[in-house]
Amino acid sequence: MTKRFARAGPFLALSALLAGQSALPAGGEWPAYGGDAGQRRYSPLRQITPANVADLRIVWSFDTGEAGGLQTNPIVVDGVLYVPTPAHRVIALDAATGALRWRFDSGIPGRGPNRGVAYWRGNGGARIFTGQDQYVYALDAATGHPIPSFGKSGRIDLREGLGRDPELQSVRLTTPGVVFRDLLIVGGRTGENLPASPGHIRAYDVRTGVIRWTFHTIPWPAEQGYDTWPADAWTYLGGANNWAGMALDETRGIVFVPSGSAASDFYGANRAGDNLFANTLLALDAATGRRLWHFQAVRHDMWDRDFPAPPTLVTIMRNGARIDAVS
Repeated sequence: MTKRFARAGPFLALSALLAGQSALPAGGEWPAYGGDAGQRRYSPLRQITPANVADLRIVWSFDTGEAGGLQTNPIVVDGVLYVPTPAHRVIALDAATGALRWRFDSGIPGRGPNRGVAYWRGNGGARIFTGQDQYVYALDAATGHPIPSFGKSGRIDLREGLGRDPELQSVRLTTPGVVFRDLLIVGGRTGENLPASPGHIRAYDVRTGVIRWTFHTIPWPAEQGYDTWPADAWTYLGGANNWAGMALDETRGIVFVPSGSAASDFYGANRAGDNLFANTLLALDAATGRRLWHFQAVRHDMWDRDFPAPPTLVTIMRNGARIDAVS
């Protein structure tokens, strides 16, 4: 139901613009979670200023008809707003009017946060990727229908490909991954107490759902960091996962991945060592998953000191020189 100049119940989306002006100004796109791949959260629009902000009014609002809260950042591409609802359905709205274009319901009851969706466009059309419990669906951006050729009947199961029994794993995509070329790069939320799933970073083919590369945040034998854990940690410990989201330098092909603490997050007697790559900002080659560099903020964390948000790519001036940085 779309309303004009009315209050919504379980509130989804609001377009607040100046009266009498265009509902979707040129350049009004927001194509990725956080605004762009670099998580800059910046819009170049100039319509709203300190001088006129007091004159804003509601142009439209959309009532999902669902109970619960909302913890999401919608995206806007080609004048269409895509967003998860409180019950984890996904809807597409006309960004100028709030009119519903389509609604996707996986049939899986929504639990906890679902912070957004990811978008890809290439040969054959555009796709929306949404996390629904342990699954990631690929939806046709024009219709909202799952794309059968992706994974199994339009979805992949994040519990698979972890090197452990899938039926015993728990991984959910609460924050959308990033898209680099033809790859969907994701982390996921895992348990914070044992038993817990490992926090692998994985890249999936956007067309087929096949895993193209995996980075083990709890290193396997012969991998860097393996000696900072007990010898068999990779077989039973969990966490060190990316739940907060990522940033992508598309030009350099680098994905920046912050990780959380290892499980159990407040007990470390069974994981002696520095526990690399938990509590770490990872810089990975987005095409291959190869580690380029890392910064571990907390070694052997026992206070759940996760990185709580995706990093932001910035350019700073130092001694007259421009320096690209990650913050």
